[in-house]
Amino acid sequence: MKVLVTGNKGYIGVVLVPMLEDAGHEVIGLDSDLYNTCTFGEYEDKTTTIIKDIRDVTLADLEGFDAVMHLAGLSNDPLGDLNPELTMEINYRASVRLAELAKQAGVRRYIFSSSCSNYGAAGDDYIDESADFNPVTPYGKSKVLVEQEVARLADDSFSPTFLRNATAYGFSPRLRFDLVLNNLTAWAFTTGEVHLKSDGTPWRPIVHIEDISLAFLAVLHAPIGKIHNEAFNVGATEENYQIRDLAQIVKETVPGCEIGFADNAGPDKRNYRVNCDKIVKTLPEYKPRWNASRGALELYKVYKRVGLELDEFEGPRYRRIDHIKNLLKTGALEESLRWNEKSKVA
Repeated sequence: MKVLVTGNKGYIGVVLVPMLEDAGHEVIGLDSDLYNTCTFGEYEDKTTTIIKDIRDVTLADLEGFDAVMHLAGLSNDPLGDLNPELTMEINYRASVRLAELAKQAGVRRYIFSSSCSNYGAAGDDYIDESADFNPVTPYGKSKVLVEQEVARLADDSFSPTFLRNATAYGFSPRLRFDLVLNNLTAWAFTTGEVHLKSDGTPWRPIVHIEDISLAFLAVLHAPIGKIHNEAFNVGATEENYQIRDLAQIVKETVPGCEIGFADNAGPDKRNYRVNCDKIVKTLPEYKPRWNASRGALELYKVYKRVGLELDEFEGPRYRRIDHIKNLLKTGALEESLRWNEKSKVA
């Protein structure tokens, strides 16, 4: 198939695209490339990419595609909190508009990268796709609104699917260090302390980015009847952990480290456990390969090979929110988070 991947230069996108190409699909990317100076390790991108803000997509950009995989957006809670109205503009309204244009252009499949953060403060019991939404951040609220509005566009010619990813982890050349397992392993490697910023009690489902990418492939290959206007929790049911359990896994993986707590560590209102059985039963192609222990070991080995310092992953070189703030401060980005054409670095 011919597939448009928005956000192809982001954390998941740079892993997903090669997997799509290896499966024989023709891939075109669309990305504003905000993180072009944030590459961790080696990265050679040969994919044809339309460098464009998701808000500026036109009908012509979408013509001729069999599927749109929509990953682009402000990718975490701190970015979502920076300007909640912009979060709604980019993550919500632009995503719905993209779906409307895709339908108008005759694109059959629209696969949306949603999130288990839709469930927000859900408690300690396992929840499946029928659970009520209870988002607690602008980021989570934007994902819920997209699902609700895009679902209404579904008909015989247009099939949206919503992949509610668990909290991602794993190596990518556009590595995100704000994600819990990536972050805990980075702290342990650079300081010798598995640094907990909460009290460690919240539950969180986690999933490797390769397994997220497998879910996108499985939906792309599935008969329309199985995925039409459906939502799937993406991960494995057994991969739900309390944060303190992840800390213990990291302690057992990184030599010579101990567990410690930030001075202001307290409860985290984001607390949920998700059941991921639906995607496994519905899509036989989806067979997750990773678990937390293997993921922590992968991250430790990569940090050791590439080299990593505390002020890099907790500062503007790799930390998404600090990087964006720095681009705003220098004038490279406008307040709208669009590139300032007068100062954009080529």
